[in-house]
Amino acid sequence: MNIELEIIYRDNDLIAVNKPAGMLVHRSWLDKGETRFVMQTLRDQIGQHVFPLHRLDRPTSGVLLFGLSSEIASKMMPKFAGRDIHKTYHALVRGWIKEAAVLDYPLKEELDKKADKFATMEPLYKEAITQYSPLAYVELPIPMGRHQSTRYSLIEMKPLTGRKHQLRRHMHHLHHPIIGDVNHGDGKHNRLFREKFDCHRLLLHACSLSFVHPVTSQNVHLCAGYDNAWKQVLEALDLVQFSC
Repeated sequence: MNIELEIIYRDNDLIAVNKPAGMLVHRSWLDKGETRFVMQTLRDQIGQHVFPLHRLDRPTSGVLLFGLSSEIASKMMPKFAGRDIHKTYHALVRGWIKEAAVLDYPLKEELDKKADKFATMEPLYKEAITQYSPLAYVELPIPMGRHQSTRYSLIEMKPLTGRKHQLRRHMHHLHHPIIGDVNHGDGKHNRLFREKFDCHRLLLHACSLSFVHPVTSQNVHLCAGYDNAWKQVLEALDLVQFSC
């Protein structure tokens, strides 16, 4: 089945798409059975090579930026390596978060079971900082365990560092796992959202990306809207007033 990616920005140097959840950014020998990739799909769609500048986890949707030449990619990569790119994510998490805060909690490097199976050095802890703030919170009359209701928060997160699975691991550390996270989440709540809201995805979305253009020096602000799964959940929770 052919997929047409939603292009949310394009100029002579850069192009950005709204990455669908469940789609890999590019080919990987770790996922040999996969046949659809954002990079190759976009290349075929516009008839031009593209150069990935960053990545989003497979289950995460939202703003994904590519360079249209290797020269632009070489100019943009240092921006992503530093703190010159400003990213904003939305997530639905278990429990109520009522105050904004900054979590400075180092994370140990996550080794891949396949790629790093012969690694001999102990993974290192690296600096990991996430700003987060509540957008809304809801309570559902659905008993779970010893509780007679279930509580959830819609939050905004801004990672100040770029560690692997940083947002998912930080929310797990705070005991507010992201709904739909099969590795760092809560299976009971994930199951509830599958059964009650037909939601089978991680509710983590890269809403926006801001940076200074490497050629024009203009400020660029890119936004990506929610997919239908997100919209369906927000409607069911009476949170449709919130959007990216």
